[in-house]
Amino acid sequence: MPGIEKLPIEETLEDSPQTRSLLGVFEEDTAAISNYCTQLYQAMHRIYDAQNELSAATHLTSRLLKEYDKQRFPLGGDDEVMSSTLQQFAKVIDELSSCHAVLSTQLADAMMFPITQFKERDLKEILTLKEVFQISSDDHDTAINRYSRLSKRRDNDKLRAEAVEDVYTSRKKQHQTMMHYFCSLNTLQYKKKTALLEPLLGYMQAQISFFKLGSENLTQQWEEFLGTIGTSVQNVRREMEEEVGQMQQTIQDMERSCDPLYAPCDPDPAHSPVCRNLTRKQGYLHIRNKTGLVSTSWERQYFFTQGGNLMQQGRGEVAGGLVTDLDNSSVMAVDSDDRRFCFQVTSFDGKKVVTLQAESRKDCEEWISTINNISKRIYLSENAEELAARVNQSALEAVTPSPSFQQRHESMRPSSKGRAGRAGSISSVGSEPSPALSVLSLDALVAPETPIQFDIISPVSEENSGQSKTAAQTGRRSNPFGESGDSTSEDSEDSILHQLFIVRFLGSMEVKSTESADVISETMRQILAARAIHNIFRMTESHLLVTCDCLKLIDPQTQVTRLRFPLSTVIQCSSHQDNKRLFGFVLQPAGGRGDSRAVCYIFESNNDGEKICDSVGLAKQIAFHSEMDRKASEKRKEQDKAKEKQQEELSKQRQIEKDLEEQSRLIAASSRPANSANPPPSDGQFLVLSNSQSEDSDAGGEEGKKKGESEA
Repeated sequence: MPGIEKLPIEETLEDSPQTRSLLGVFEEDTAAISNYCTQLYQAMHRIYDAQNELSAATHLTSRLLKEYDKQRFPLGGDDEVMSSTLQQFAKVIDELSSCHAVLSTQLADAMMFPITQFKERDLKEILTLKEVFQISSDDHDTAINRYSRLSKRRDNDKLRAEAVEDVYTSRKKQHQTMMHYFCSLNTLQYKKKTALLEPLLGYMQAQISFFKLGSENLTQQWEEFLGTIGTSVQNVRREMEEEVGQMQQTIQDMERSCDPLYAPCDPDPAHSPVCRNLTRKQGYLHIRNKTGLVSTSWERQYFFTQGGNLMQQGRGEVAGGLVTDLDNSSVMAVDSDDRRFCFQVTSFDGKKVVTLQAESRKDCEEWISTINNISKRIYLSENAEELAARVNQSALEAVTPSPSFQQRHESMRPSSKGRAGRAGSISSVGSEPSPALSVLSLDALVAPETPIQFDIISPVSEENSGQSKTAAQTGRRSNPFGESGDSTSEDSEDSILHQLFIVRFLGSMEVKSTESADVISETMRQILAARAIHNIFRMTESHLLVTCDCLKLIDPQTQVTRLRFPLSTVIQCSSHQDNKRLFGFVLQPAGGRGDSRAVCYIFESNNDGEKICDSVGLAKQIAFHSEMDRKASEKRKEQDKAKEKQQEELSKQRQIEKDLEEQSRLIAASSRPANSANPPPSDGQFLVLSNSQSEDSDAGGEEGKKKGESEA
């Protein structure tokens, strides 16, 4: 006979929708068998009870056997051997419809007993197991919902222990009941053949024994046919017994091996470690659905990955429905107020966000790793698991969070000497790669073992000491957060551009290459991969203030500046090609472009990453033109000072000459009356007066010079 359809007992613990759908087919087949068996039983019972109606009863039996091939059995409906065999029996029974009623005693033992046993024992046992399985399934769903609603904040050990025990008991009961139910349904596929063939075989044997050697209708040919059918029945029975033994052994093995899996808590990591190399996964998760403006609800669904898509399927559904596209998506663990082990999947365009809850931390980490591998399109390669293992191993070796961000930031704090004229460094991650990038590998952009900083620590320890000393000397009050009031007011007054953005800090790390436009894209990839691997989901929210002098990260609560980056140290700023909410900038330390310790900072904004980059580029252009204007103004001032100094020297020289001329005129005027009053002296006297007058004139000239110089 052809193969027997069976339910997979190994999939009872997973309890997937596919298994439930297959179970529904078997239950429908059982109902059809039960209906058909009831009719056949009634027909045979009429043979036994009514001697006068024996002919009509056998005729009805023959007719029912002829209609077997018209029955729509979900399983085994196309069994040609069974259909032809029943057709042969129908012909014989139709010919023997007028036999004597003396056969009633023999028919009671050979015909009615097997069909009665099948109807009253086997079918009722299956119905009872079905009811028990339904009750255990409902109890398991109730226990799972109660366990999932455990509060994280108001944690109660007693309630948690009761919930875990309830889930363990209900899951174990459901699993065991389901395995025995499947075993009975599989056994029924064999028993339905024997239950139909054995009564007919007993009926024919009773007829042969009644007629002894038989009659014309019961020849040796029919005996051989009946012998062949008997052998076939025995073979089916032996095959059924072997299959029942194997199923019982499978049930015992699975009961022993699956006992630790009944509890929803995390198993022993030594025996069941987290597998991060998966590219396909399926199982039950809770999904958060929005039911109102601010209200949400959780629903338990069966989720599975299909290629690059995340699918969900409810019980009773034939096929699954699309949840979201996982290609180039992002996934990270999130902290929910009322649920544990939650993670969030964001589509590549950031428009769709799905929040899911797993049963345990191990299951949550495996889902995150699987979705992360699918988002990188690893599943498209031939050896997907090997490639995922290599990628995850390199990521684990490359991403180790650094505990000391403050020291690194202090060592890289830029000097006060700005570098103006670098307004053309703003680029886009999605632009065409430079020719130099074809030669550089990813390791040439970011070092494989570079530590990553995931939080912001204000570097104020050393600045506070310096500010306190300065405040003590000058008598002025210092700001304990590292920002002086004069610098803030000066920046606010002098800066032309003021733009404020809400950002969330994702991480920062040192980079090797500062000239390549793809260094920010590679840094984003490594930081997001590190957050997914280490389950880091908290982000520090700040206000980014863009001015013509610097970039400031301001605490939104206290309005205190956390970090300040001079604009001259910002080499380049760009956003992500696909996810425009992500952007970053490269900061050059005080050592200049030759220093290898450049730092790349990555942020997430509210859908305006390109706008922030444009704003930074505009600020650098304004700063560049302002610097050029300042230099031109200083040059003009120097030229004006030189002209003023030259004019002062000329006016001073003219004043001195004027004073000398006035002194000479006064001397000449004072010498004229003395010459007219005295007689002409002798030659000796004239020489003496001439000498004295010359001395007076010389003295007057020197006094006039000193006076002119003092006035000047």
